[in-house]
Amino acid sequence: MDKDKMSVFPAGEKNDAYAKYFTGQSYLNMLSTEQVVIGNVTFEPGCRNNWHIHHAKSGGGQILLVTAGRGYYQEWGKPARAISAGDVVNIPAGVKHWHGAAKDSWFAHLAVEVPAEEGHTEWLEPVSEDEYGSLA
Repeated sequence: MDKDKMSVFPAGEKNDAYAKYFTGQSYLNMLSTEQVVIGNVTFEPGCRNNWHIHHAKSGGGQILLVTAGRGYYQEWGKPARAISAGDVVNIPAGVKHWHGAAKDSWFAHLAVEVPAEEGHTEWLEPVSEDEYGSLA
């Protein structure tokens, strides 16, 4: 599959700056760094990010706008849910979660950073192979 033809937004370059927080290969194309930060994140099949939390004193969190493929989103202590093109995921600040591609599908989403006071992301442990491997 041509990663740049999955979506109207080009996939961008290999996401080397954040590679240590991903299992597998992802690509990042920053669409906006002003007013509201929006990145197009593309995941090769099987790629997912580590568990992480978007912290903020006020505001904050993240919105995922799924543009292509099939993937998963999971909050800590809850079952993973399948997501696909057209789905919207609202992630409140302070919620431990991960997201990424299904084993057999490319996956892309726009990651919208909700404006925050003193916002930052805390990257945590990788999603275990057992956790990920149990997904359909």
